[in-house]
This record gives sequence, structure tokens and C-alpha cells, in this order.
Amino acid sequence: MAAYLMRGSDYLPPAAALCADVCRRCAAECERHDHDHCRRSADACRRCAEACSAMASA
Repeated sequence: MAAYLMRGSDYLPPAAALCADVCRRCAAECERHDHDHCRRSADACRRCAEACSAMASA
């Protein structure tokens, strides 16, 4: 995502939307597990999804 952003790529919005979708799915999977590292991973994935969603709509 950083490379798309730095280049001002026309492909940034669809790539960011895909990234957001993948991160949301990752968060959902991690939340299924009751381990501290899985909870932290889910949190990180949700934050990434939010950031990517913002880039996709910019």
C-alpha cells in the first residue's frame, strides 16, 4: 500500500479496498481464537482495515 500511495497510483483505491477486505476477514478469523496473540492480531487487522478503507474512499 505504501508503494501505491507514494507513487500516487491510479490503482490505489481498488488495492486499498482489497486490503481492507482481507484485513477484515483476518480480524474475524483471529477473533475466533481465545489467545492473547490472536486478540492483538485482530486489533491490528481492524486498524489496518480502517486505514485501507479510508484510502479506498479518498
